[in-house]
Order: sequence, then C-alpha cells, then structure tokens
Amino acid sequence: MVEKVLNQEQIDAMVRASREGKSPGFLRSKSVISWDARQAGQIGREQMRAVSALHEGFARNLTHSLGAYLRAGFTAALVSAEHLVFGEFVQRIPETTYLASIRLDPMAETAILQLDFSIAFPLIDVLLGGEGKGVPPTREITDIEEQVLETVVRVICRELQNVWQALGCEFRFEQRQQPEQISHILAAGDKTLSLSFETTMAESRGALNLMIPAVVSNALLRKISAGWAGQKLKARSEADERLRARLLDCVFGATLEMSGVRVPLSRLTQLSRGGVLVFNKRIEAPATFSANGQALFSAGVARRGSQRAAQLEERVVEPEAERRQTR
Repeated sequence: MVEKVLNQEQIDAMVRASREGKSPGFLRSKSVISWDARQAGQIGREQMRAVSALHEGFARNLTHSLGAYLRAGFTAALVSAEHLVFGEFVQRIPETTYLASIRLDPMAETAILQLDFSIAFPLIDVLLGGEGKGVPPTREITDIEEQVLETVVRVICRELQNVWQALGCEFRFEQRQQPEQISHILAAGDKTLSLSFETTMAESRGALNLMIPAVVSNALLRKISAGWAGQKLKARSEADERLRARLLDCVFGATLEMSGVRVPLSRLTQLSRGGVLVFNKRIEAPATFSANGQALFSAGVARRGSQRAAQLEERVVEPEAERRQTR
C-alpha cells in the first residue's frame, strides 16, 4: 500500500475546510467499484494454486493407473480450476455426453463427473478388446457400454479419493445421470469448484470435467491452510529416509581393475595356463575401484587376513564432458 503524502498547500486547505465545515476538493473524488455478490467466498489466488497443484498430481496418477488398467496409452492433464456457481457449470455441459453422480461421504454431498463421448467410446472399445481408434459413433451409450464405462469411473473415484485423503473424503460412484436430471442436485446459485482435464488416448481426445460443491472444496482448503501440505512434505521426507535406508542395504557389484590396458591379439592367442601377460603399466600405477560399473577410487591391491582387499587412495573425478553425457 502506497501512503498518501500531502504537501503544505493541501494541509492548509484541509485546515481551512475543517474550520468552515467543508471537505477539501482533493478529497471529494471517490473511486466506486461495483460489487458482484457471487464473488463472496471465492477461492483466493494462493488457495487456487494449492488446488491446482493437488489435481495436477491427480492427473498424473490417473494417467498411470488408468493406462495400466486399460493396458493402453492414456494421458490426463489439468486444464483449469475455477470457482463457478452450479448454474454456470450446467450451462457448459454438452447436449450429448456421459454424466455420473459421485457420492461424497461423510459430507453427504454429491459431485458430478462429465466425460465427452469422443473419449468415452474409445475407452469402452479398448475395454471390450478393441484398439480405441477410429471415429466414435454418433449415438447414445447402451446399457452394456454404460456398465463397462462405470469401471473407468470407479478408477477415477479411487484416484480422487487418494488426492482428497487429507479430508478423509470417500468418492463413491452413485449412478449415471442425464443432462436434464442433474439440475436438482444443487441450487443454480450454489458455489462449486469446477475442474477441467484434457484426456487423450490413441487418436482420440476429449474433456473430463468435475464439479465439487464448494462446501466440500472449502473444507479441503481449510485443511491445507492448517498445515496439511507441510505434513505431506514431512511424510514425503520420512518416505525418502526409508527409501535411503533400503538402498543402503542393496548389494552392488564391485571390481578392482586396470583401465586403459591394451594387449595385441597375438599375445592373447598365445595365452596358456601358468603364462605371464605383461601390461604396459608401471607396477606402482594404481588400479581403479568401481561399483556397478561406476569408477569411484584409485586403489591398490591389498590383503586383510585371508581375504583380498582394495586400499583406496584418491576419489576418481569424472571429466566434465563425461559428466554431462551421463546426465
């Protein structure tokens, strides 16, 4: 906020106006901004970033889980996260589309999932043994196809539940809905969180949209604001420590070798048991100790009791060019 600094002339004007019971001219102008009542309770910019980050993770998880379930290439990406009134969400629904209601427990609320036919029919085709290619038919989904597509919706619900685990919210498929039937789910003026995703499979592409009542999304935002995001980072840190501990127990192959040794083929063909092969290396030149094919130290041959050993000398520094190539 920039402070208003008055000059001496303005100060004198204020004093005179005060004595005369008037308002100085430079204070009379006021900025009037129209207010839209629908903006009350809108999600803030920082909160929307948090919501977007959560559901970008949902899109990545759905890409992997649904791709594995279909055994076909499938991708999902978050396009937008908006705060809309329910009436605006309903107006955006295409005339012919797949709609499903999802029960949100224990809040006893209902979410809506909308899936374009342009991606719904290829999903059904793949699940029925096809390749999911070609032009989707211009007709309604049959009862059998509806049951097949329901399995995909249940996978989506499971991934949503994982994302919303901070709220302890269960996403449960309820039933398929028709566009003219969903208007009774919420009042037209009720606020909602609208999430839009672009889905792609083979040659097909379509939208996946989710409507979540604001009473539920706001509860999640309160959890995030209360520090759940920090707890998640802490949990991730603990998971990293567990992974590190397991990696430290892994066994890697180790070798002590002389690199850069070149021997003519004629000498190799003359090798026999008990023979001596002379290398072009001085006896004091160190060997290289490597683990899993990665050179780590220069070292010499040593012994510890009855076991062979490597006496480590200096850390091997990779040339910059090689380091860039490995990256």
